[in-house]
Amino acid sequence: MSLELININKVFQNDTAANHVLKDINLKVNQGELLCILGHSGCGKTTLMNIIAGFLQKTSGKVLMHGHEVNHIGTDRLMMFQEAALFPWLNVMDNIEYGLKIQGVNKAECRRRALKLIDMVNLKGSEYLHVHQLSGGMKQRVALARAFALDSEILLMDEPFSSLDTYTKEKLRLELLRIWKTYEKTILLVTHDVEEAVLMADRIVIISSQPGQISREILLTMDRNVRKESDELKTLARNIKEEFGIVQESEAVS
Repeated sequence: MSLELININKVFQNDTAANHVLKDINLKVNQGELLCILGHSGCGKTTLMNIIAGFLQKTSGKVLMHGHEVNHIGTDRLMMFQEAALFPWLNVMDNIEYGLKIQGVNKAECRRRALKLIDMVNLKGSEYLHVHQLSGGMKQRVALARAFALDSEILLMDEPFSSLDTYTKEKLRLELLRIWKTYEKTILLVTHDVEEAVLMADRIVIISSQPGQISREILLTMDRNVRKESDELKTLARNIKEEFGIVQESEAVS
C-alpha cells in the first residue's frame, strides 16, 4: 500500500459561515497504480491533492505513506499543476535538471536522467530552447520530464492537460502512459474529463460535490490499447456522464 487517506475532512471557516469542502474521504492507493480522481469543477479534487502534497492542512483525518502519517511537504510526493510552472530564465535542459541539482545529484547523473526523459517526451532537439520559445504542449512535456526526473514515489497531477487542444492532450496522455509504465510510478491524476479517466486509469474514484465525498469507485481492467474502440467503455463513459451529470469539455471518445 503506497498511500492511504483516513477520514479526511476539510472545512474552510470565515466570520459568517463554514464551507465543508471534503467529508470523510477514505481511500487506499496501491503501489504503481494510476488512479484518476474524477468530479465536477469545485468538488474538492484540488483541495484533496493539496492536502496529500502537504500544501494544505486538513481539518481532521490522516494521510499515511506506507503506514506512517505525513503532515507536511515531502520529496516522496510531487505535484504537477495545470500550468507548467517552469522557470522562464532557464532552458529546457536546465528546467529538468534544476530539482536534481537541488537534491545534490551529480552533474553527470543529472544530464543522464534529463537526456533520457527529453527523448521519452519527444523534445529531442529542443534541449536548449527557453520557455518563451515553447508551445503549451511543449511546456507540459518539460514539466512532465522534470516531474519524473525527480523520481518521487507518488506523482500528483492536477488537471495537467486541461488547457491544451485535443490533439496535444491525446499525445501527452500517451506519453504519460509510456513513461508511467517505464518508471512504475504511483500516479494520482485529477480530472473532470470522463474520457480521460476511462482511457487512462487503473481505477476511477468519483467525488460528488457539496461536500466532496467519494460516491463511487470503478476498477478498469481492459488493456489500454483497445479502450478507445471499446463499446463497453464508451457506454461506461456515457453512463458516468448521465449518472453524475459531469459536463465535458472534450469528446475524445465518441
